Amino acid sequence: MSDAIVTTLLQNQLDHISQQMGWVMERTARSPIFSESHDFSCFIADASGQLVSVADGIPIHTGGGGFAVEAVLRDFGAQGGISPGDVFILSDPYAAGGNHLPDWTIIHPVFIRGKLLAFTCNRAHQSDIGGGAAGTYNSAATEIFHEGIRLPVLKLIEQGRVRDDLWRLLKLNSRCPHLIDGDLRAMIGSTRIGGQRIEALTKEFGVSTVEKAFGAILDYAERRMRGAISTLPDGVYEGVDSSDTDCFREIKVPVFATIQVTGDNLSVDFSGSAQQIRGFKNSSIANTYAAVYVALLSYMDVNIPRNAGAFRPVKIIAPEGTVVNARYPAPMTSNTVYPATEIVYAIWKALAKADPLRACAGWGKASHCISSGIDSEGMTYVMYHMHGYPGTGAVRGRDGFPSLGTVITLGGMQIPNVEAYERKYPVRIEQQEMRCDAGGVGEFRGGTGIDYQVTVFDEAEYSFRGEGSGVPSGFGTVGGKTGAKANLEVFTDEGLSLSTPRYGVKHLPAVKIKMSSSAGGGWGSPSKRGAELVLRDVEDGLVSIKAAREQYLVAIDPALSIDWSETSRLREIS
Repeated sequence: MSDAIVTTLLQNQLDHISQQMGWVMERTARSPIFSESHDFSCFIADASGQLVSVADGIPIHTGGGGFAVEAVLRDFGAQGGISPGDVFILSDPYAAGGNHLPDWTIIHPVFIRGKLLAFTCNRAHQSDIGGGAAGTYNSAATEIFHEGIRLPVLKLIEQGRVRDDLWRLLKLNSRCPHLIDGDLRAMIGSTRIGGQRIEALTKEFGVSTVEKAFGAILDYAERRMRGAISTLPDGVYEGVDSSDTDCFREIKVPVFATIQVTGDNLSVDFSGSAQQIRGFKNSSIANTYAAVYVALLSYMDVNIPRNAGAFRPVKIIAPEGTVVNARYPAPMTSNTVYPATEIVYAIWKALAKADPLRACAGWGKASHCISSGIDSEGMTYVMYHMHGYPGTGAVRGRDGFPSLGTVITLGGMQIPNVEAYERKYPVRIEQQEMRCDAGGVGEFRGGTGIDYQVTVFDEAEYSFRGEGSGVPSGFGTVGGKTGAKANLEVFTDEGLSLSTPRYGVKHLPAVKIKMSSSAGGGWGSPSKRGAELVLRDVEDGLVSIKAAREQYLVAIDPALSIDWSETSRLREIS
């Protein structure tokens, strides 16, 4: 076989191994955040720490994964500090290449005949790691010490022997030690399976062939990325997106992105972005790099392999002390979503000026909460209210999805099963349906968002995150309009409305939560949307007859038929 064929075969095999690791994790983890919501990602790096393969997980996890492996090599790589049978764990964004503390990363070195060949890795968001609020999101945090246990690069398993003292320490620092124990075993098991599959590849193709393929895979991704960049006109393009709160007060927190395209090279400069803030929406450098790759790889050819080779033509400038590269000890727990979302949007808005036809409308930002209490077995539970994911933005040729999560996941997370949650937690989920007249109007409509209602039967502690509830977040593009903003309300059993913070922690009695998630933005002029598509949206309850007429200029009678003559008149006079 030719080298190109072998490289392609091994690329596909490695991608499949990354997926297999994910299947093991999903089927063996204890926490619903993994088995139901899929808040983890698996990836493979070569012996030098370069990202070679990722599964279809969460790109904000994997885009900066190389920083974590490089931290292992930095701290343990000298003088034989990495041995067969070792397994490492880390999380800290300052000391260990992490993005934020809840995302623990298991890194499993793969040795073949005594030589280090690769690393199999699993990065997963833990249910609870201590800190000032249950569920790892302490929205009152003003420094990283408020956010839970910090993990530098640690050797969790040494030459096949589990460090029981460290294992006990990790469990002791969680409100849910029973979940941490099972989830760590699932993470380690997934990376062990990955290592076994890579070893099988070397037996089939040979160690030398696999090593050479790693380099060829990266080179191929670089060529593809350079080809995609070269389709953009040379020039300088600017974009900005902002949060409207620092978690304690309403204040604009902008992220500026200046993109320079020169031939097949591209730079992203965040100079001018807001200084780091008091709240926990500050980004680590690894997280910022990951957010840049989310933006670029979703805008460019989506078939470009997502590995370190694709990152070679890209230069990133992130001034220290800003929200995109905060100085110690700034809190960071929210950073994988915010300011990561603002980073993505600032880049998308800049790139839209380079090539509007490829422009992406904004996805809705997430406004939700986490509740924690005691279950029927006397154990602490942590419930992430993830049934109300926001809608996605439209692109040319496709409407936004109604509920796919925040943009940094690119659909990598899943909406939890209602019955599974009702069996696991003291709740009854009473509504989960698409919103009407919420998706940003356009030739291609933004995703609608979700109306979600749940009754929580017992008292609980809540951590609130209200992004997207102040200013609408799913921006429209190329003439499309902005999607509806989010809303969250809490009521007692008697129907009394309770005051809750937009960001903050609060203990509440048994309550009913009503939430409407943010909607995505539209793409293109709404008057160009096909009348039949508007009618279908009306039939599906996504657009009202009134909005069809006023926003899309399509006249639909109460019998749900298009009045073609009136529609023509409306569109002609517009």
